[in-house]
Amino acid sequence: MPKTKYIFVTGGVTSSLGKGIISASLANLLQARGLKTTIQKFDPYINVDPGTLNPYEHGECFVTDDGAETDLDLGHYERFLNVRTSQANNVTTGRIYQSVIEKERRGEFLGKTVQVIPHITNEIKERMQLLGSTGDYDVVITEIGGTVGDIESLPYIEAVRQLRWELGRDNCIVIHLTLVPYLSAAAELKTKPTQHSVKTLMESGINADVLVCRTEHELLDEIRNKLALFCNVKREAVIQSIDADTIYDVPLLMLEEGLDRVVLDLLSLPDNLEPDLTKWKAFLSRYKNPKHHIRVGLVGKYVELQDSYKSILEAFIHAGAVNEVKVDVVSIHSEHLTPKNCTSKLKGLHGLLVAPGFGSRGIEGKITAIQYVRENNIPFFGICLGMQMAVIEYARNVIGLKDANSTEISEDTSHPVISLMDEQKEVENKGGTMRLGAWDCKLTPNSRVHEIYQKDAISERHRHRYELNNAYLDQLSSHGLKATGINPETGLAEIVEIDAHPWFVGVQYHPEYKSTVLAPHPLFSSFVQACSQYAKTNK
Repeated sequence: MPKTKYIFVTGGVTSSLGKGIISASLANLLQARGLKTTIQKFDPYINVDPGTLNPYEHGECFVTDDGAETDLDLGHYERFLNVRTSQANNVTTGRIYQSVIEKERRGEFLGKTVQVIPHITNEIKERMQLLGSTGDYDVVITEIGGTVGDIESLPYIEAVRQLRWELGRDNCIVIHLTLVPYLSAAAELKTKPTQHSVKTLMESGINADVLVCRTEHELLDEIRNKLALFCNVKREAVIQSIDADTIYDVPLLMLEEGLDRVVLDLLSLPDNLEPDLTKWKAFLSRYKNPKHHIRVGLVGKYVELQDSYKSILEAFIHAGAVNEVKVDVVSIHSEHLTPKNCTSKLKGLHGLLVAPGFGSRGIEGKITAIQYVRENNIPFFGICLGMQMAVIEYARNVIGLKDANSTEISEDTSHPVISLMDEQKEVENKGGTMRLGAWDCKLTPNSRVHEIYQKDAISERHRHRYELNNAYLDQLSSHGLKATGINPETGLAEIVEIDAHPWFVGVQYHPEYKSTVLAPHPLFSSFVQACSQYAKTNK
């Protein structure tokens, strides 16, 4: 019998039901019971990774320590489990086909016709068991992207069917997340969509072991019994997933429903330890009972879609709970900011974060916003492009380099304070070619960031091509904008800050990626604290 147990989470009826949150919540409960648990996401789109996808279409691109550009659900996995993910935790159809085609080109299939079955499905099964084969995990949860019945999902469903047969039902189960809609005209919940979804899954040779039913209303016994009878699952395996106030409530709701107990029973795992959720409950208590409220502006170019800045928004939740503060994030589109309306749009804010991004659209709005908060001593936090815009603003308005810019925006600028990294100048392909993943950074003693981190050196995740031009470091520093974090390998600036400002920090990396429920990121925690202090003194 294999040591590792496998759980597959599929979705039906409609997309966006929350497979990632259910997967992360179950993993949280199993981890709290002492089981070593990880989660992986298999996405059916043909892109090799999410790195080249538009944030409007797919939300943010999450980056791991090992430099993988992944689906945003991996952010949920890390935030719920406080365990780092890697390249192995996110696989796309593009990556599967790329691997199989490379093997075919090398002649590994000995001249045989390469087909979806068995070659593609074998590759999928191998990837599905990769993390389990390390011996590091008791349970591997695999979220299958898309919706059952989608053409592009069929190879994944077939691979799961084969694995269930090969590993045995005690070692491999399927949880099907579905929707039980409420028809207000009839004033009743409808089970038919779920029945059809389960039927579609059965047509592919898979019986769901557990049904997790998204609903706006409580599932009465009558509904649960009907679903169990017509979907071939045990009555206790019909799990209600009712709309919650926050995603962080979901593990506790799943605990009440007994999802973890059902799974332990199906996988023949011991049920002799109650899950220890003390710290999780303490976080929720602080989050739901804040002592103060603050308003923080989030200036970006993709603010219409909340998922574009998902990790930033979640990091504010973690930092707010630590400070017992409710952070109301005010989304501000950088394209709509001008020197004329800046004061009215930023009025009443207790802090400002300028978000990451690419391209020239909305750049001048970000620079205008940074000038306003710098001159008015409002706490400022710049991330990646936000940090670069802070450098440009300072060079223009404090040093007097009126033409200062980034070569990403203006190739002909006479003062390229932000410029393309040397190793990026010959790069033609856009996918997976930026500075990615964890890089070291040495902090300046007695600086603000050194005080925040309480460390001499840190490691943070990156995703960018352009850097602060070292030729301007001395000039910036002599005028008050100091580089207080340097990459020891490249000598490039990672952090800038202003001493004579209540809280003004820009970082080239993405601290939001490493913030979790149980380990809020120190920069976000410190920023929220500074915003709270500003709110108290500027009532």
